[in-house]
Amino acid sequence: MARREKKAKSAGGSLVELVGIVIVALGLALGIQAFLIKPYKIPSESMVPTLEIGQRVLVNRVANNFTDPKRGDVVVFKAPVEAQSNACAAPPPAGLPCVTPSTRKGPETFIKRVVGLEGDRLKIENGKVVRNGKPEDNPAAQRCESGDCTFTNEIRVPKGHLWLMGDNRGASSDSRVWGPVPRDWIIGEAFSTYWPPKRIGLL
Repeated sequence: MARREKKAKSAGGSLVELVGIVIVALGLALGIQAFLIKPYKIPSESMVPTLEIGQRVLVNRVANNFTDPKRGDVVVFKAPVEAQSNACAAPPPAGLPCVTPSTRKGPETFIKRVVGLEGDRLKIENGKVVRNGKPEDNPAAQRCESGDCTFTNEIRVPKGHLWLMGDNRGASSDSRVWGPVPRDWIIGEAFSTYWPPKRIGLL
């Protein structure tokens, strides 16, 4: 009888231990996602060919607290509320990009490339970005010829903001449409892709 009770207590103790391990593991996983690394699924074709629809990337959240994004970084961020309707906080004249930053952070999370930092002078000629008088050095950028892709009147990125664009320039709703994005809205840099297996690697 005593042996049965001992086995029952042992089994009960093992179950409690297992539950405890699972809880700790879940807590660590959630903590890592919340503060260190966050997975993100590509929702649109705006970053083709760099990232395809459905591809998954890892986003470095912790570095975002200590360093600022650099030109060429691929970042995940909270988009302006105007992005939900592809609008600008202060609609510009025809043929010009949105230069007025939104003050309202929306619920959607986007991924784009940093094309301009605060103070940078930008224009688009013949479908290609010209930054501070020099062509953008981004082999992945897909040239396009639509109205959103060309503006020869130079604009300046305001203080505390970033100019973000998709690599698939002809199929990307980005800063040209809803304006520069506040630095504080950046979640982190996408540094690696982990799905599908054939595209695993650093960005």
